[in-house]
Amino acid sequence: MDSNKTSFYLLTDTHFVSKKSWVEGEPINGRERGDQIALKASPEILDEFIKKIIADTDTDTVIFTGDNVNNGDMNSHYDFRERLDRLKAAGKKVYVTTATHDYCGEGDDENIFHSCVYTETGTEPTPFMRKAELFDFYAAYGPEQAVSLHRESGSYAVKLCDAVKLIMINDNGNGRSHCGLFEDGVRWLTAEIDSSNEEGEFVLLAVHHPVISPFEVYRHMVDFEMYGGYKELSELMCEKNVRVVFTGHTHLQNIREYKGSNGNSFYDISTIALVNAAGKMRKVTIDTESGECEITSIGIDALDGVDLKSESVYSHLYHLNMPGALETLVPLANENYDEFLVKARGLLPVDMLGKHRLIGKWAFRKLAGAKLKFFMKFGKTKKLLTPEQREQIRGEALLPVVLEILRCIFPGNAPYTPDTAENIVISGVARRLDRIVNRFRIKKVLGLIPPGSSLEEMAQDFLYNNRTGSDDEITINLRGSGA
Repeated sequence: MDSNKTSFYLLTDTHFVSKKSWVEGEPINGRERGDQIALKASPEILDEFIKKIIADTDTDTVIFTGDNVNNGDMNSHYDFRERLDRLKAAGKKVYVTTATHDYCGEGDDENIFHSCVYTETGTEPTPFMRKAELFDFYAAYGPEQAVSLHRESGSYAVKLCDAVKLIMINDNGNGRSHCGLFEDGVRWLTAEIDSSNEEGEFVLLAVHHPVISPFEVYRHMVDFEMYGGYKELSELMCEKNVRVVFTGHTHLQNIREYKGSNGNSFYDISTIALVNAAGKMRKVTIDTESGECEITSIGIDALDGVDLKSESVYSHLYHLNMPGALETLVPLANENYDEFLVKARGLLPVDMLGKHRLIGKWAFRKLAGAKLKFFMKFGKTKKLLTPEQREQIRGEALLPVVLEILRCIFPGNAPYTPDTAENIVISGVARRLDRIVNRFRIKKVLGLIPPGSSLEEMAQDFLYNNRTGSDDEITINLRGSGA
């Protein structure tokens, strides 16, 4: 590689589950459906990405930003760390932080996860990782190489090269309380950024929880899922001209820009969970002379040890994602409702759907038969469509459009740009709903709409990439927008 360049790979939300921690049966399959990620194939998926990383002899650094395992069980931690050993043996420098799925316990360590082995009929408790043990367990992968360490939080800073510092912020809150740095940690982070600015170094941040909400509705619904102190960190980054933070947790491939009150901006580069059907890792290359930071994304096209049945990796795992499951479940609800209730368990509220069978059957029948033409009339958008678009949607079903929107939530880059018939029709529906919600002051809906926004504006987040043009790649100047 050019001597002016340095690069690294970033992986997040590997949710690794050891082969020692499950046997085939409904318990592990139900957990997969509920989590919508490929837990059973997580070792093979990680191994495939590791092969790609080792094959790249120009890139010697790999970072993992938390939720490395799924349930905090020790089997998975040991097997995951063995993969880190493999990378290290291949000459790679590996830097790791942890997050909420990586531990469980009681008292101050308590979170919502329970370490277990999945049997054929249920689960059995198994030894688990406590939060206080994580630092020492992964000390060889980051803390021992650190140029600066904040022991209280487990955060640390490393040099990627003479001109680039990477600050790994460990924000492993318990999933119900503060996930971020406390006052002393903020002082440490600020001092690290200041020292780099004085030395003329570029600074990159990496943290598990999002600093910028991937969609505005996400922040309004689950503000506690954001990085604790995200507003303050956002202004600090703008004040200190830190241009990039790498995040995970949401499982979304999403790139967003935040503009601060001083006119500076930064980008939150959120990376899709590695074990999503469309899982990817980021490759980041920095030209230290120009300050250009190029970010690309890499997936996998093989999965050794898994019978793909002549399918692509994505197609084989697609049924685990919500749209993939719904493609099967919606027709099944109209053909065999009892079987539908069995296969939907863990993914949909089957107890409620079973209790209200008539309503459930009616709803799925309507969903399967709904046409875009009806919503064109509801939103009063016929005059906004070209004759060709009106002909296009004459018999077009709503369900495939909904599934395509859902399909693109995790991998990003939805296709319905403002000039498409689907966008025009759905925008019209959202506009009419805005009028209804505001006229009747429907508080539960109004509470989800950010000040100055609307349902129509929020819908655009999901219809196409209205953020940066691509959620897979971007080039950012680390010197700032005026460079």
